[in-house]
Amino acid sequence: MNTSQSSVREIEIIGVPLDLGQQRRGVDMGPSALRVAELAAKLQDLGLMVTDRGNVSVPGAETKDRGDPNARFLKEIAETGAVVADWVAAALARKATPVVLGGDHSVTAGSVAGVAQHFRAQRQAIGLVWIDAHADMNTPETSTSGNVHGMPLAALVGLGPDALSNLLGWSPKVLAKNTVLIGVRDIDKVERENIRRAGVSAFTMRDVDELGLRAVMEKAIGIAASGTAGYYVSMDMDWVDPEKAPGVGTPAPGGATYREAHLAMEILADDGGILGFDLMEVNPILDEHNRTADLAVQLICSAFGKKIL
Repeated sequence: MNTSQSSVREIEIIGVPLDLGQQRRGVDMGPSALRVAELAAKLQDLGLMVTDRGNVSVPGAETKDRGDPNARFLKEIAETGAVVADWVAAALARKATPVVLGGDHSVTAGSVAGVAQHFRAQRQAIGLVWIDAHADMNTPETSTSGNVHGMPLAALVGLGPDALSNLLGWSPKVLAKNTVLIGVRDIDKVERENIRRAGVSAFTMRDVDELGLRAVMEKAIGIAASGTAGYYVSMDMDWVDPEKAPGVGTPAPGGATYREAHLAMEILADDGGILGFDLMEVNPILDEHNRTADLAVQLICSAFGKKIL
């Protein structure tokens, strides 16, 4: 079927090689690894119009003071997040769908802020589908590590830290009732209380085992899409089992299988509610022949319409 150019979906790729949110070096090379795995070309093969905007400039850990040990490099992460938000909002203003490549998961505080800002101007809310082995619902008061990549979801629903929660001057970026975690299996004890206190919905790997992935995805989409313009999808590659995705900084056994990961993306593609997408925490230093990045690119393609038949 011929498709007119005006109806072709446009994608803008934005790289954010930030690694300040955690202490294991290498994740700053994630955007490059995903590009080496031919993300743009493979999305174009699906009939999408793709523009790669390059990388947001980020500070290096060696040149900055760590700051508060309970939230290291928070100032620099927030400053980078504000720039990411501007880039993402600009992509949406151009009628393109932003695809943000990390970097560590603290980047998502900025990417979601940009999407939320765009739709707030239209008096619309957004939902958030967070696919991750970890909940990322810590705050400086509850974190045992001081790693800010464990805090962005808490920031987005308004729990803090304030420097991230109040990006662009307002909070929360997403309502907890429209926020859903999928695939979690490694959650800090105090973090559990933050999830319950905020009212974020969470589907653990046990839920996936008991209910089946299709049922979990359908429930999650219903939560994120209820009363919203659509939803942002943030995926940490550690949600996939480390046997299939070894190149991540915080692997946790018992993750999604290859087919479960693809099915999740295919269901999202079928629904059509994706407002933006990010892929976080690919660490080429810990990878094997770039296979985690290769799988990540495959999953992004599934999320944007690639089918088996």
